[in-house]
Amino acid sequence: MAVTKIAIVGAGIMGRGIAQVAAAAGYEVQLMSRHAATVDKALAVIKHNLQKDLEQAKISAAEAKDIFERIDTTDNLAEAVAEADLVIENVPEVMEVKHDVFRQLDRVCPDDAILATNTSSKSISEIASVTSRPDKVIGMHFFNPAPKMKLVEINRGMDTSDETYQVAEEVARQMGKEPICVNESPGFVVTRLNAVLANEAFKMVMEGVASPSDIDKACRLGLNYPMGPFELVDLVGLDTRLHIMEELHRVLGEAYRPSPLMVKYVNAGRFGKKAGKGVYEYK
Repeated sequence: MAVTKIAIVGAGIMGRGIAQVAAAAGYEVQLMSRHAATVDKALAVIKHNLQKDLEQAKISAAEAKDIFERIDTTDNLAEAVAEADLVIENVPEVMEVKHDVFRQLDRVCPDDAILATNTSSKSISEIASVTSRPDKVIGMHFFNPAPKMKLVEINRGMDTSDETYQVAEEVARQMGKEPICVNESPGFVVTRLNAVLANEAFKMVMEGVASPSDIDKACRLGLNYPMGPFELVDLVGLDTRLHIMEELHRVLGEAYRPSPLMVKYVNAGRFGKKAGKGVYEYK
């Protein structure tokens, strides 16, 4: 099937980034959130990003205008997906929430629409189980910030069809991304690796091995990472990372037990950049 229209459910950090990428790739985009303030912020951030690309001569003024005009917004789920060929869900990483959204999507989407989830850790098969089209449910895990990060993990569930996978792969490539195929496994590839690294970094701080800033520096300069584990966890959100660690611990066992220090930060409300403070403090 040919994809021309994409609905993005959830207009937060990932939703707005994917909307921008999809529109830049030429797709007609419906960006949906029930909260007007979230939509307003999403459009403001997208406009700011496009202006920066224009100033850096990455796109022309006409291209920036066309990209922005290909994004429509709505607070109504049925309206957002009414003509969608592909839906990409970006709601919180809570299975009950995802089940609720996918039940609704299954009812109101066109029969041939593909339903993708941008989950970084949840079971695609479990998400698909509440729909009547498990063969058309797939994971498309984008990375933050979506307009810059090249990788998309395409995650197959037990019943995901080859055709669904091929469509998701083609859409990712059309967006300028490099997809990899991941068979269903908790945390997939990148999240599982990152979770272990961040957890070990917290343990090293607890043991007095080194400070967070020196551990980050070691990873940047010694491992050639673009940012250290504490910088990354502040960007992703410590609450999000802890939730993932708890899920990995539940499914994969003791090796993934969250560090007590990570739990302490989250209980103190130090969620990272979005809260103004995490491992580091932000103005």
